[in-house]
Amino acid sequence: MTDTILPNGCKDNQAGDDACFKKGCNPFAQTGRSKLQNKRAVLNQQIIKEMRMRAGAENLLRATTNNKVREMVVLELSYVNSNLQLLMEKLEGLNSSVEVYQNVQETSSIPLIPLGLKETKEVDFSVPFKDFILEHYSEDGSKYEEEIADLMDLRQACRTPSRSETGVELLSSYFSQLSFVENRFFPPSRQMGIFFTWYDSFTGVPVCQQNISLEKASVLFNIAALYTQIGTRCDRQTRTGLEDTIDAFQKAAGVLSHLKETFTHTPSYDMSPAMLGVLKKMMLAQAQECVFEKTALPGIRNEYFSLLRMAQEVAKVAEDYSLVHQAMTQSPVKDNVPFFWSTMVQVKMSHYRGLAHYFVATALLDHRLGPNDDEDRQEKALSQLYDSMPEGRSPLDILKSKDERTFLGKAHLRKAVLGHEEALRVHGLCRHLKKLDILHEILQVSHRRSADKYSAYETGDDFVDYREAPDIISKTEQRAEIAVSFSTKVKVKDFFQKLGPLSLFSAKQRWTAPRTVRLRTEDGDLGFTLKGVSPVQVQSLDPLSPAAVEGLKEGDYIVSIRDTDCKWMGVSEVMKLLKDVDEEGCDIRVVSMMDNSPCMPNKSATFSGGLPKTYSMICLAMDDDKITKARKVTKKMSFLSWGMKNKQKSASTLSLPNAGYSDTLPRSRLSAPLPNPQSTSALY
Repeated sequence: MTDTILPNGCKDNQAGDDACFKKGCNPFAQTGRSKLQNKRAVLNQQIIKEMRMRAGAENLLRATTNNKVREMVVLELSYVNSNLQLLMEKLEGLNSSVEVYQNVQETSSIPLIPLGLKETKEVDFSVPFKDFILEHYSEDGSKYEEEIADLMDLRQACRTPSRSETGVELLSSYFSQLSFVENRFFPPSRQMGIFFTWYDSFTGVPVCQQNISLEKASVLFNIAALYTQIGTRCDRQTRTGLEDTIDAFQKAAGVLSHLKETFTHTPSYDMSPAMLGVLKKMMLAQAQECVFEKTALPGIRNEYFSLLRMAQEVAKVAEDYSLVHQAMTQSPVKDNVPFFWSTMVQVKMSHYRGLAHYFVATALLDHRLGPNDDEDRQEKALSQLYDSMPEGRSPLDILKSKDERTFLGKAHLRKAVLGHEEALRVHGLCRHLKKLDILHEILQVSHRRSADKYSAYETGDDFVDYREAPDIISKTEQRAEIAVSFSTKVKVKDFFQKLGPLSLFSAKQRWTAPRTVRLRTEDGDLGFTLKGVSPVQVQSLDPLSPAAVEGLKEGDYIVSIRDTDCKWMGVSEVMKLLKDVDEEGCDIRVVSMMDNSPCMPNKSATFSGGLPKTYSMICLAMDDDKITKARKVTKKMSFLSWGMKNKQKSASTLSLPNAGYSDTLPRSRLSAPLPNPQSTSALY
């Protein structure tokens, strides 16, 4: 996919900026990965269709008492379940199509496993956001149509990110923007009526929530998935490519770890703590595999110390894959982990374990301790290879004795042959693994090399003197670790900055409707002081001043002067606008903060198929384009009185002269209706 802005289906740029895609996105790119992702989207739609049919049949089965109808429903259920099983197998096949993500020039490396992007449905923010801006911020929502459109365009672009750092930046920009959106438009006391729907990456089951946390968690998952796809795309035949691969998989592990620690209650199975733990281990194991490949890239010298070092390096890779395999076989992960993944991990575990034993055997059999060799150094290297020496022999005795070196070397060769045979056996169990010709070729070459070397040392005494080779202690010069991805912390401009500073003008704060106050002066005096950075706040109001009589209160925030927005202005800027106020006066608009009484937040409406006690028939019955929203209204709350204590705070304020009593106008008493928390909106 391209990383530039492309016209929307146009061959030239005559369409204008509005018809262009965002940088890092091209939904029309016909690559193998994009075609695979399109197949995933189609499968997700087919799965939800079958699940709706199954839900309806199950409801009918519970409701009817007619035996003939029940027999027909049972038959229909068996048919639907069979279709679902086939669709799940197709989805597993997509997760097993790792060859599409590999580097096109890769011909001699074992394929790595990437994550596929989660699919989602379109979300229309327009109507809910406009209503909330009018209701909560008392502004015309139509003035923010462009900002809402930008947000929706950004979300749409994130569905087809390019497989590059530019695509990661695109997803990260949307993730950062969601933090602003959450604070601006999602109050803790009620739901917004916006449903976010994301499909499980492994099961295809939809998860639908009104909670924006699902949106943020899914975007994080896709950032991690994109990092894995970037890693598999790198050229692992070069040192730079291997370093980029290691970095990408470590960043993917970092994002997954952050997702696991931050979003602990996501109902989607692929983002459950257990599955995220498995995925993090798998990414680190693949990064460690690339560390070994980088070490072996210049070539492995047939030299004693070099072989022992490589044996411990590759033993670390086998150890990491062993931990991944153990995690994959535990409940509840084992039921939905793709069979291709578990067999691939098992193949790599056996292969690299056999390779470690082969390196040790070669070091012992091909290199004898000569008179010019460093005896102490060789003894130390061999002693650090095992937890305990075989049969209580000392390392020096083994090194000096030709028979002992041969017996121990052959024992390692036997383990090497057994390890490669196990890898080939497991490889033959998975039909998707059989499609990876390069993997089968590498396994066969490794097995043949170990078997040939063992045959060269095979004697009749092998049936008499059989020794078990000890396990090799893993050791690495570069341990794969979780890397913090700074892309998730990318700085973006708040689309809805015009609403005012987020510290005050957020969904958590409650405000009165803006009031218009006519300011007049007598002898150049206004009768109050100002404080604050932005927006400025009224302080030390003279109760007999014209402003007080007009309805100005201590603690009011000035949001506009003569139709000039002041929400982002400081005291000095506001003073410049007020210095020309005369006896005729000018109109200002002010708002007052209301008391935020504590209330219990609602449970978010969650519909998740295939998960225990969370799947709702409502999700399946919902029309994708017709989601209604419910709103309730409560009585107006009284404003928060700021009291006389504010008069004592004179720091960072500028004072305007007092004014005497002047003509008064009727005080306006406007109030904005506030939504009432919906106590019964959660449906399970």
